[in-house]
Amino acid sequence: MTSKQRAMLRAMANEYQPIIYIGKEGVTGALLQDADAALEARELVKGSIGRNAEIDLKEAVAQLCSALGAEPVQVIGRKFVIFRQSEKHPTILL
Repeated sequence: MTSKQRAMLRAMANEYQPIIYIGKEGVTGALLQDADAALEARELVKGSIGRNAEIDLKEAVAQLCSALGAEPVQVIGRKFVIFRQSEKHPTILL
């Protein structure tokens, strides 16, 4: 992903609300299933991590992206944005 593509995705995600929440347990199977479904439906997903999470945000996003085949777009503060092109209905064209 180029820096221009990443900038475009960051701009698109500005208006999104977080729909993935990484809690105290970190990256779990249920979280992966929810994130997979959200990525297939939306392609661009914003999430956040809880204050009591025992895992570092960058490490959690790396685990999430590697498990789902997604690309990290932005990690800032307690929020993150990830992207994966939909296999069935791609709407965001890079």
